[in-house]
Amino acid sequence: MAKNIAELLGKDADYLLKHQSKTISKDRLHLPNPNFVDNIFAQSNRSPQVLRSLQQLYGTGRLANTGFLSILPIDQGIEHSAGASFAKNPDYFDPENIVKLAIEGGCNAVATTYGALALMSRKYAHRIPFIVKINHNELLTYPNKADEIMFGSVEDAWNLGAVAVGATIYFGSENATRQIQEVSAAFEQARKLGLATILWCYTRNNAFKQGGVDYHVSADLTGQANHLGVTIQADIIKQKLAENNGGYKALNTGGSSYGKLDERIYSELTSEHPIDLCRYQVANCFMGRAGLISSGGESKGASDLADAVRTAVINKRAGGMGLISGRKAFQRPLKEGVEILNAIQDVYLDKSVDVA
Repeated sequence: MAKNIAELLGKDADYLLKHQSKTISKDRLHLPNPNFVDNIFAQSNRSPQVLRSLQQLYGTGRLANTGFLSILPIDQGIEHSAGASFAKNPDYFDPENIVKLAIEGGCNAVATTYGALALMSRKYAHRIPFIVKINHNELLTYPNKADEIMFGSVEDAWNLGAVAVGATIYFGSENATRQIQEVSAAFEQARKLGLATILWCYTRNNAFKQGGVDYHVSADLTGQANHLGVTIQADIIKQKLAENNGGYKALNTGGSSYGKLDERIYSELTSEHPIDLCRYQVANCFMGRAGLISSGGESKGASDLADAVRTAVINKRAGGMGLISGRKAFQRPLKEGVEILNAIQDVYLDKSVDVA
């Protein structure tokens, strides 16, 4: 298995598989393990019903009882428009095929919309954990705007058999304050009903692009977004893999003041290596007490398998909890989608791929 992973990583194999982190020691992290719910959440304010829901997530699929997660998210029909998302494979206009892909692909759970999961509820809710994405950025309002709005109630998600709800906050946007308040209230209601919570901690502001660099994926800004996410008690954090650093520095220019920084963020807590950048994201999730799952990103075609494995290796070696990958899997025939999901899972099952 490790040989296949190395082959897929190509020239970056040694760079990623042999890196030893000199930033935040792995000994300071709470790493995924088979007893993660007992070790972390059983000590918390989570109710027995929430613990049961979390255990369902961790106890399903090919990664069952490892502490790692492989989740299939397909909410792109709203977030990116249905036509643009499903034109490559129109089968996924039918929500049953979304659920089938998650099951065939050995995922821990399927994350999609109220409408999709409601229609599949009685047939599949007992076969694979459902995660209802409760807010979305719809792209039909003219002109388009970046704003996540609620699409239903947490009680409705509970009624259709969900074990968890997922939501997005666009941290840094002009709508962030309202979204934080809305999602915080929704997560409180979810916990009362015994549901786990997953937060898509995305940064969003045109000002985050400076000098030709996109700091939406900087370790310092995404790390702080993660920290805000765990502060509203998200059990699991979804974040894009960090690709650069120095977002705070770039935004503090020309006499402007933005946020707060400490030079040690860049000199001691991170390096330029992608595993160390991701580790800073993990550290901001209460040192891994809330698991970090990395976004699989868009489909680029022929390189998707290698790209997915690369992301999984970085996430795992940084101390992350898994991948939530959709477009690389569903924008192709079922068999190929399953192969990509299984390749991701193989990284987490391979004990030779250790924490850096």
